[in-house]
Amino acid sequence: MPKIIPVSSGAINLDGAAIVGAPAKKLRQLRGRVVSMIFQDPLSALNPLMTVGEQVTEVMAAHGVGTKASRRDRALELLTEVGLPDPELMYHQYPFRLSGGQRQRVMIAMALALEPTVLIADEPTTALDVTTQAQILKLIRDIQRRKDMSVMFITHDFGVVAEIADSVVVMEKGRIVEQGTADQVLNSPSHPYTQRLIAAVPHLTGEDRKLESRTSDETILAVNGLCKTYRSGSALFGSQRIVPAVQEASFTLAAGRTLGIVGESGSGKSSLGRLLIKLQDSDSGQILFEGRDIVKLTESEFRPLRPRIQMIFQDPFASLNPRSTIGQILTVGPVAHGMPYAQAREEARALLSHVGLDAGAFGRYPHEFSGGQRQRIGIARALMFKPKLLIADEAVSALDVSIQAQILKLLDQIQRETGVSMVFITHDLRVASQICDEIAVMQKGRVVERGPPSQIFLKPQSDYTRELVAAIPGERRRDA
Repeated sequence: MPKIIPVSSGAINLDGAAIVGAPAKKLRQLRGRVVSMIFQDPLSALNPLMTVGEQVTEVMAAHGVGTKASRRDRALELLTEVGLPDPELMYHQYPFRLSGGQRQRVMIAMALALEPTVLIADEPTTALDVTTQAQILKLIRDIQRRKDMSVMFITHDFGVVAEIADSVVVMEKGRIVEQGTADQVLNSPSHPYTQRLIAAVPHLTGEDRKLESRTSDETILAVNGLCKTYRSGSALFGSQRIVPAVQEASFTLAAGRTLGIVGESGSGKSSLGRLLIKLQDSDSGQILFEGRDIVKLTESEFRPLRPRIQMIFQDPFASLNPRSTIGQILTVGPVAHGMPYAQAREEARALLSHVGLDAGAFGRYPHEFSGGQRQRIGIARALMFKPKLLIADEAVSALDVSIQAQILKLLDQIQRETGVSMVFITHDLRVASQICDEIAVMQKGRVVERGPPSQIFLKPQSDYTRELVAAIPGERRRDA
């Protein structure tokens, strides 16, 4: 911990040694060798200027372990052990060239380099898709059993807890409110906070949403043969890298309904979302919004339509201007499109109240709010234009289960009240089953299956969809 945050009381004993108040030299000897850590975001934890091999061997070199040659051999052995393809090639790669799952495997290899007694894993699978998540959980379990290692797994996902934990500690506001075996805590929670958390966990449901008055035959969005390819490097020297992000994607969305776009990391779902709102140009195909093909429109031609298609971003903190008050953030767009400021201010205050924030939020700044509150602000900003279509890109993936449930309930309520249509992009199939009327499954840029939740989750047609459903954490244990 930083020196400005000292431990005020209590003790930490690691393998019989007192940690609190220990000199820095002793702590350096323990880190990596006795206790090691896997961080939530490997891209920010890994050095972008060092190759994978340099970073794995650095752990051993810092403790004076082995020779340069033996450290290299050990690094290759570790990269093989964590399941990375072609370890020799991976050894010379930089982190930005790896996928999220591969970067997390590199972090695990670094953490295991000195065979620690205790491994602390801080949200290591939160940002990963379900299949990669299942692979990482299996890897940690296998290594734990093989090396007889203790693991402290920090997570807000009770599905992951059900998959990996032997015992569980539940914390609220810095205090331990409940602890016991995994079966005891998950199946018979005694503390009200634990009960609320478990009740908020989204479970896979094969039931389709009730349409009620939202039923409409009007098609608000029709996508036909949409394609997008990314190119990097130089074609002149033969080193150009071509990535087909979206390939011949086709689907329709009825007014007042929600279409879920699900798939692994790199499946093209976020690229598809950016194409739908024209943050990127399509290579070919059609996007018919209210019958008009927006692919062919120039930016100036599309600008009048922008208010009708709005986006809710994954990270509201990054998408909200830290120098502007919430009132300024909500009113600047409508005012730029001709709405009188007095009217914009009135509507902004009403929307803040509608999404569950008090009137005082209008004059405050983004950093003064929690993650869930910032996401509510992001939703309010999108609704300021009274859009016909909302694109929600991983809108709840970074939130804990209780806040996630609140945001999903809010989106459902807004849709039922306003009739807005929604494209809901997510890697969490449990969330998709809760809020979507129809789901499209993407793999390598293609829509491989589309249908209602009852079909996708109970009777999947494609092998890929079956693999995604089978990889959902906690569902196997729950079914058992």
